[in-house]
Amino acid sequence: MADRLGLPARLRAAAPVDVAQPALDALVSTERVLASVIEAVIGACYLAYGFETTARAVREAFAPEIELSLERPADFKSALQERLARRGELVLYEVTAESGPPHERIFEVAAVVAGSAVAHGTGRSKKEAEQAAAAAALETEVEA
Repeated sequence: MADRLGLPARLRAAAPVDVAQPALDALVSTERVLASVIEAVIGACYLAYGFETTARAVREAFAPEIELSLERPADFKSALQERLARRGELVLYEVTAESGPPHERIFEVAAVVAGSAVAHGTGRSKKEAEQAAAAAALETEVEA
């Protein structure tokens, strides 16, 4: 959504001239920052234009994401487990790497089936990384 709205370019244009380029690049490419800015914009629209107008605009702006969430399961771990259960197999999730400072930790997790890593995922929490690994497993190696 942030990219579709051109938010990174808008933030760069609005940044003070004395901000160091590496810091600015890190800021405008951080998912958490971009999500917070979008949330703030939605809040400002609500205060300025009210609920109905803002809700209509949010539904329209997020239509592709809403459609995708309706088409694909939100819980990839459960979907993968159900698919594997049909074959009598289980999936285990193993943290394979951690990086970043404690307040912005990134986890890499492997989805392991029958002793082999079938997919990997990354995320800002172990749960998010497990979901990403399960989604990757559903799309690639693990067929019903």
